[in-house]
Amino acid sequence: MTPTPETWPIGAALLNFTGVTADGRDRTTAGAEAWKQTLREVRSAGFDHVDLTDSWVRPADLDSEGRKELLAVARSYDLAFSDIAVTRKSVITPDEDQAQRNIAYAKRTIDAAADLEAPMVCLGLHDPFTEAQKEATWFWLAEGAEDVDTQENRDKAATRFRDLGEYAAARGVSISLEMYEGTFLGTADSSVQLVTAVDLPNVGLCPDIGNIVRLHREVEDWREMLTKMLPHTNYWQLKNYFRDYDPATGSYASAPAPLALGFINYREAIGMAVESGFDGPMCVEHYGGDGLSVTAMNRDYIREILKAKLPEA
Repeated sequence: MTPTPETWPIGAALLNFTGVTADGRDRTTAGAEAWKQTLREVRSAGFDHVDLTDSWVRPADLDSEGRKELLAVARSYDLAFSDIAVTRKSVITPDEDQAQRNIAYAKRTIDAAADLEAPMVCLGLHDPFTEAQKEATWFWLAEGAEDVDTQENRDKAATRFRDLGEYAAARGVSISLEMYEGTFLGTADSSVQLVTAVDLPNVGLCPDIGNIVRLHREVEDWREMLTKMLPHTNYWQLKNYFRDYDPATGSYASAPAPLALGFINYREAIGMAVESGFDGPMCVEHYGGDGLSVTAMNRDYIREILKAKLPEA
């Protein structure tokens, strides 16, 4: 059943909240008292869903009791988890030992999603930041690690995501593969090629076109990217950027923007998604500044568009 504009799960990303407490502890292991303030603020901003970003708390590294405690804290603020987002833990990273650790981590995250009643886990192929990315004002302005483009590597990605998809299906969880530059999910065509190779009903795409639009180079047209990916989409991270290009100098500029104001016309994009039959959870993201307040504005903007775009009852 397609959700209504009021009930559509739109989760607050936790990108703007740190994984370390003010006194230097790992927030994951610090327990309920270290989780309450963030979730209280998310609820205060009007959200009823949380997109559990593992840069804030790693549910994969919580034991059964820890997961019960996290779920209880969320429920105490009338919050549900719409997704768990795994960040920068590629299953085909060149260090095979690390790749295997990342696969094991993904499986623990899937187990955690079942425990936390989250229907979706978002995985990607992007690696940790390079030193240049850590030093940049915005990390996308510096070069990151890229997948080595061989058929063997592409087949490895498909096989490993298929195995994870089967593991997730047995636990009632879906997998979404996040679009990200420099990886086999870096273009619309390569993303569709990979999810088609995985070929499982519970594995789809996350067409995070904001990751592409912010790049300081020529990029695919966002409408064309969505046209190709939306038929395979089961979850969507939405964010926007101001984007400019000066043909006289060849220079590009980009900076984070609220959904309504940036380069991507999300009124049109959401309309395209509705027409394609997309009915999965959404996640609103924003880098810099008061990201929670911006994502709250984005949530309200999306709901207003859904009121106009969804068929009348």
